[in-house]
Amino acid sequence: MKLLIGNRNYSTWSLRPWLVLAHFGIPFEDEVLMLSGEGWRETLAKRSPTGKVPVLIDGELVVPETIAIIEYLADRFPDKAIWPADIQQRAMARAVSAEMHSSFMGLRGHAPMNLRASHVGKVSPESVAKDMHRLETLWGELLAKSGGPFLFGEFTAADAMFAPVATRIRTYGLAVSDCAGAYVEAIYSLPAFQQWLGLALHEPWIVDDDEIDVIQGRVARGVLA
Repeated sequence: MKLLIGNRNYSTWSLRPWLVLAHFGIPFEDEVLMLSGEGWRETLAKRSPTGKVPVLIDGELVVPETIAIIEYLADRFPDKAIWPADIQQRAMARAVSAEMHSSFMGLRGHAPMNLRASHVGKVSPESVAKDMHRLETLWGELLAKSGGPFLFGEFTAADAMFAPVATRIRTYGLAVSDCAGAYVEAIYSLPAFQQWLGLALHEPWIVDDDEIDVIQGRVARGVLA
């Protein structure tokens, strides 16, 4: 089984199924496909049916798209607690994962994932206020019911879906409650996340479209190295 992923420092959608595979001890290998540089789009189009990452390859089966990959893994490995065992909690976990998949555009646009960086104060709180309020409400309710440290007690696919948001909070120093802060720490303490982070920190590649200084016009494209 192979997972095609983008640059670890930036690729939020790659991080999510990678965490599921790594945390639940499912044997796999990964391959990084560049998200910048000469001809990267053409290369990606040859390897991915959608021209995007991630893509899971299992024998002759090729599965693109994060949630589809996670659902396939849950079906393929029913002994793994990828979703909560309780039917009602499982429904909620899928619901909040779908919300993460389709919402939080303010955070995505104004605070791109950048694991190597520390850009405290560079994101206007007003630009992400609506998304942060929703996160506080959502995380607070679920953590109060489960008792933490993860949204449904133990780590599940729902936490994998929100892991990139946790990194944004730390990278940009976004103000959060003690409850949300503890959840961010839980994500960072996860061994699988630490493994991904360690690899990301040693990547040499720069993707200008995901660098806040380029996005906000402080640095010209092609200058960062």
